[in-house]
Formats: sequence, C-alpha cells, structure tokens
Amino acid sequence: MWRVGTVVALHDETATARTITLEVHDWPGHVAGQHVDVRLTAPDEYSAVRSYSIASAPNSKGLVQITVERMLNGEVSLYLTQEVMVGDRLELRGPIGGWFVWRSQQTEPVQLVAGGSGIVPLMAMIRSRVSVGSKVPFRLLYSVREPGGVFYRDELRALSAEQRSLIVTYAYTRTVPKDWPRPPGRLDAALLAGTTWPADVRPTCYICGPTPFVETVANLLTASGNDRDRIRAERFGPTGERK
Repeated sequence: MWRVGTVVALHDETATARTITLEVHDWPGHVAGQHVDVRLTAPDEYSAVRSYSIASAPNSKGLVQITVERMLNGEVSLYLTQEVMVGDRLELRGPIGGWFVWRSQQTEPVQLVAGGSGIVPLMAMIRSRVSVGSKVPFRLLYSVREPGGVFYRDELRALSAEQRSLIVTYAYTRTVPKDWPRPPGRLDAALLAGTTWPADVRPTCYICGPTPFVETVANLLTASGNDRDRIRAERFGPTGERK
C-alpha cells in the first residue's frame, strides 16, 4: 500500500547526505531497523522506486525520517538530496522487514557494526532504545572513510556522553582526525576484538553496509565465537539500494 508523506523538515548530515522528515497521517507505525520504498513519478508518468532505511525511532506522531546519501548518477538520490523542499509530497510504501529489527522487549547486549551509510537503520535502533528508556547495553562500531562522512555526529557524541551503556567507536578507512590513536584502515579481527562485545555475553549483532563489508564483518564475528543465528545483516549494493 502506497501512502503519501509531506516533507516537514530537511537536515544535511554531511556534504552529500540529507535527512528528510516526513509526516504520514495514516502511518501504521514501524520497528527500528525497518525500511520503506520511496516512489518518484515524473510528469510523463515515468516512475522510479528506491528503498531507504528508516532513521527515526518508532513514534505515535506519524513522523518518518530517512537519510539519503547522494550517489553519482543516482536519479532518485540526486532529487532527494538537492531538490526536494519542505512541503513536497513523497509516496512511501512500508514499513518493510521483520528480521533485521531491534525490539524494545529484547534484553541481551547489542552490537551494532555500520559501514558508511549503513549507520541509518542502526541509528533507528539507538534512538528507539533511548525513546523507551531501555537500559540494554549497546555498542556501536562505525566504519567510515573520513571524519566528514560521519552521519549523526553530534547526536552520537551527546548520547555516548550521557549514557554509559552506549559505547561508540569510530574506524576511519582513509583519513583520521588529528592525534587519532589508530592509523586509517579497514576493520580487522584485532579491531573487532578490542571494541565489540565478547562472544561469551551472547550479544545480538546487527551489521549494515556494502555487501563486501557485511560479509567480512560477519565472518570475523563468527570466527571470534559469535553464534551465526545471533548475527543479523542488511546490505546494499554500489548504488546504495538495500538488498
């Protein structure tokens, strides 16, 4: 079922990524980790559909946030990050998905691992945890190319400072901030061992990012003793579209 959402706020997360807040009057509610399809239709009736993770926590106000990263030659992402305006209407279908989700009834430790814009559904989980007042301990390992590419930087900083049960670790693959303790590089076994939950506490692990990133991290977590059935993965291809 397609619904219509009205754009009520826009916020640039980085030079190439924008968060769009939509008000959807008949929104049925969602669970952190789900996504929506967005359909754009041109005057000549040509339409394009793309899937985007929901960034907002579940709420009763009918507000849905998505964060879109501009992709080279991406017709939909170019429009959403450069042209869409407050007051515009977008067609949405969803929420979609029931496995890659975090529910407030869960009590086990949670390990989040994000690659680039894969942070979006994981941020929804962090926000959901805050909104319900959960004390479940969360850890986030966020791999990103360079400091300017971090989504939700100020919010993550504030949350990790306020809540000792949320630990955020960054891994920069190309450029690091001044005086950063580690050189740039991809995630490896040593970094995961030093920053993620030990397998014996039986965390549920959520991984989101490009397909090679997700497969590498899942294999490393399994090799370190985590149960395969406690590792949940969401991946996207070179266009940024979810798979």
